[in-house]
Amino acid sequence: MRLRHPALRSLLTCAATLALGVLGLAAPTPAAASPLDVPPRGANDWSCKPDSAHPQPVVLVNGTFKLMAENWSALSPKLKAAGYCVFAFNYGHLETDPIEKSAAELKDFVEAVRGATGARKVDLVGHSQGGMMPRYYVKFLGGDAVVDDLVGIVPSNHGTANPLARPLGALFCPACTDQMAGSALLRKLNAGTETPAGPDYTVVTTRHDEIVVPYTSALLKGPEKAVTNVVLQDRCPLDPFLHDQATKDPVVAQWVLNALGRRGPADAGFRPTCVGRG
Repeated sequence: MRLRHPALRSLLTCAATLALGVLGLAAPTPAAASPLDVPPRGANDWSCKPDSAHPQPVVLVNGTFKLMAENWSALSPKLKAAGYCVFAFNYGHLETDPIEKSAAELKDFVEAVRGATGARKVDLVGHSQGGMMPRYYVKFLGGDAVVDDLVGIVPSNHGTANPLARPLGALFCPACTDQMAGSALLRKLNAGTETPAGPDYTVVTTRHDEIVVPYTSALLKGPEKAVTNVVLQDRCPLDPFLHDQATKDPVVAQWVLNALGRRGPADAGFRPTCVGRG
């Protein structure tokens, strides 16, 4: 996404910075935010062709108020080093647009990646809203036919009871309203099956999540062969990571690589390295 109107770009950047400050999150630095479409290291080599060991390119999907360069600064180069073609994009006016609109942007971006790489399917790895919003694409916009793995890192699958979601939604963030527990969008998304056939689903969450609360709202229902729910502290009790920086947790990276590197979702019996991480 490229914001062409300077006033709008300035307004959105200031609004996001204010919101992140209220939430206790780190706002992007001016250097990271200009230009807005700088990709993270390892991503958006449009000449990259998947190999037989890594047949699906990986599309990284930001969380609310996030820029791809910061959101994926740790995970993108790890995926690239592991042999994947990696792609990232900014969407939805700093991810504040309604979920349905952002899901349509995701669909377009996936088609661009498929066209460039020649891949039949892609893997999606998303943070927060970026772990939930792709489910709308899968369920309602044809993504079930082209997504092989969907890995959600602290995703807002059933919304949040965080009281800040309502005022942020009223001010400038329809996506925040959509992510409120019990919202019309989430009722539609979670009606019937939460995990439509097609992709394999992996959820990685933390008991320390202070944004998507309760943390259990991230978890998905579905058949064991297609869905794995991971709570970081079940394997690594001292893992300190909260919501905002979860994509930078080396333990999360291990779970993501496990999910992408095998048939089905992440191996529920996988034992990541907890001490001396990274």
